[in-house]
Amino acid sequence: MILPSTLMYYSLIGLLAGLLSGLFGIGGGLVIVPALVSFAGFSQHRATGTSLAALLLPVGLGAVFEYHRRGEVDWRAALIIAVVLMGSSWMTARVASRVSDVHLKMAFGGFLSLVGFSFILSAYFKSR
Repeated sequence: MILPSTLMYYSLIGLLAGLLSGLFGIGGGLVIVPALVSFAGFSQHRATGTSLAALLLPVGLGAVFEYHRRGEVDWRAALIIAVVLMGSSWMTARVASRVSDVHLKMAFGGFLSLVGFSFILSAYFKSR
């Protein structure tokens, strides 16, 4: 049985991920995984697996429909990316299962820091 507070946490995580997905094209790794680790007490591995399961099929359907309606989807690029993404994510998940939770969490934090830092620098230099 899911407790009401747990249901609320998961719903808020889903809401935030959905809002950011529609706005920026992000949600899974950048929102759901850190939220599950920080607020729901998930291990890094469990958060990653849960995020992937949630994103598997339905997540972007509404947003993709809207972007497609406005002619802003390159279906050829999307298909190629999806096929390569499917294979590479499967292979990487096999490797990640052999990495300790602590090391995976450290690598994830480093990745997020690099992405954030690069966006800050890019915005700073473009504004000058």
